[in-house]
Amino acid sequence: MASKNSLLVGTRKGLVVYKRDASGNWKHDSTEFLGYPVTIATIDENTGYWWAMLDHGHWGCKIHRSKDGKTWEELEAPKYPEGEEIRDGIPAATKYLWAFSNGGKDRPGTIYVGTEPGGLFKSTDNGDTFELVRGLWDHPTRKEWFGGGRDNAGIHSILVDPADSDHIYIAVSCAGTFETKDGGETWKSVNKGLYSDFLPDPTADIGQDPHLVDWCAAYTQVMWQQNHCGIYRSVNGGQQWDKISEKDGPANFGFAVAASETNPDVAWVVPGDSDQMRVAVDSALCVCRTDDGGKTWKAFRDGLPQDNAFDITYRHALDVSGSTVSFGTTTGNLYVSENDGESWKTLSNNLPMVHSVMFCNS
Repeated sequence: MASKNSLLVGTRKGLVVYKRDASGNWKHDSTEFLGYPVTIATIDENTGYWWAMLDHGHWGCKIHRSKDGKTWEELEAPKYPEGEEIRDGIPAATKYLWAFSNGGKDRPGTIYVGTEPGGLFKSTDNGDTFELVRGLWDHPTRKEWFGGGRDNAGIHSILVDPADSDHIYIAVSCAGTFETKDGGETWKSVNKGLYSDFLPDPTADIGQDPHLVDWCAAYTQVMWQQNHCGIYRSVNGGQQWDKISEKDGPANFGFAVAASETNPDVAWVVPGDSDQMRVAVDSALCVCRTDDGGKTWKAFRDGLPQDNAFDITYRHALDVSGSTVSFGTTTGNLYVSENDGESWKTLSNNLPMVHSVMFCNS
């Protein structure tokens, strides 16, 4: 599969866009929203529209749309209906735009946005209007969800089945992973097999803390989860999760996971030391890849700093397209590999904190 030609990097101080030149090298193309935090940016593969989610802090969340990545239109951000509550007595308001996905190919103009405090919003008119997905927000367990990394629960992963646009997974920190087969009318939790040592009941169905959930696009029954308490894999669409962390190696704690688009046995993670020590393992940066469904892992270090590295990689700051892999770090470093992660080149050591890395075609 040919690699995509654009790399969108959301940072604490803007959207930085790289494109391949005629020689196949990645070059800086533009910087959008200079000075403003971009939490996630991507291109809708169904419509070709560019999307950028911004966190202005004092001024709140913003969402922008563009036809060409140069001229942007601000839209009204997803908004919770009057009277909605996070928990009894605590009003619900949009605090963060944390995830984006387009709908199925048969529904151009349908998009989904995941937010803190745990609401999923849907638009069927290309972002002109948004509606809260009531089936998830009204789930009987929703008021039990609590925050992980942010003050409240947040949706960070949205997976729309390419073969069935009504079949969707979302993952929530801290609640778990949920599945709908009817376009969001009803949802069920799919957290069997997960183990969270910080919970009173470590195997509880609700309260698990996925950091990111991804799948193999060609075999969507095969799902991968970088969890607060290790790496997990499912081969039956999330009905059962199996822990696949390395017992004595670096592939364990982390935030990001990227699954091969075509091979259900291959995935990458960028590990961190631990929950308590969120820096590169042994102060040496590496990327781990499994080629056998998590039975074994290989750590790749060629081209990455191996001394005094404080880097950690956020949930959305790792992506793969074909044999090209890229990730960014909280210390503003951006790397790319053209051989499945086995060796790395530096695209920049001078970026702001990297929030997201997305390969796209533009």
